[in-house]
Amino acid sequence: MSSLDKMLTILALFNEGRMSIQLDDAVQATGGSRATAYRYIQSLSRAGLLASASGGRYVLGARVIELDHLVRRSDPFLVAANPLIREAAQRFKTNIMLCSYYGDKVMCADLAWPDRSIAQTYERGKPMPMFRGAMAKVILANLTPYQLRNMMLWHADQIREAGLGENWDAFRSRMAKLRKDGFCITRAEVVRGLVGIGAPVFDPEKRVLGSVVFVIKVQQFKGPLVESLTEKIMVLAKEITRGVANELKSGAMEPARAARPRKMAIGKKSAA
Repeated sequence: MSSLDKMLTILALFNEGRMSIQLDDAVQATGGSRATAYRYIQSLSRAGLLASASGGRYVLGARVIELDHLVRRSDPFLVAANPLIREAAQRFKTNIMLCSYYGDKVMCADLAWPDRSIAQTYERGKPMPMFRGAMAKVILANLTPYQLRNMMLWHADQIREAGLGENWDAFRSRMAKLRKDGFCITRAEVVRGLVGIGAPVFDPEKRVLGSVVFVIKVQQFKGPLVESLTEKIMVLAKEITRGVANELKSGAMEPARAARPRKMAIGKKSAA
């Protein structure tokens, strides 16, 4: 790796289980000397991406917050979806999650959560399982054959474990059916006791940007509600897709997207 690549691996150390790092962590991550790792930390600190804390620890810096603010204001996907999911959540009295796809992960991008009887286990920036849950499966189903083939080559064990196919032909067939359906329903695949009803969102070139998902309790999802929510989530996804196109026509920046998936480390099991 280049020196820049090694320096950026320090930022990859941060996750929900590690909110701060020390110099030794940076040394291990970069494979360099303590002096080199310290220079990397100082460079990241000057850029505002890290900040020093007590006990020789380093935490994420203020620039990260600024960058997130800019993403919220400039990403057509978020700008278009924000008012739509909030209006729909209030109208349907149903919790809604918006997810983005970045090529190596599915991530919660926004939430509208009127039903507080359901614990808000999701939040913006939280990574989601790549092969479990309605939010991820509707994205997977709308990747290109080349992208899906790479997924199968890189993550066959996780795909089989998630019940998405024992081989390439089975996986491709399962994804084709989901793509044709235009929606996905999953039960307790990510969080116990919850159902996800998801539909994909696209850019004007028909490339999948992410998904929008209703989140309800398992015991509520029965009878006429099944068909009703399925229809509503597909309508909402189409409204967001049109909103993205309108934002782009008005001169907004291109939405964040990954043209091809990257090989990523994925946990063996979800929490559900």
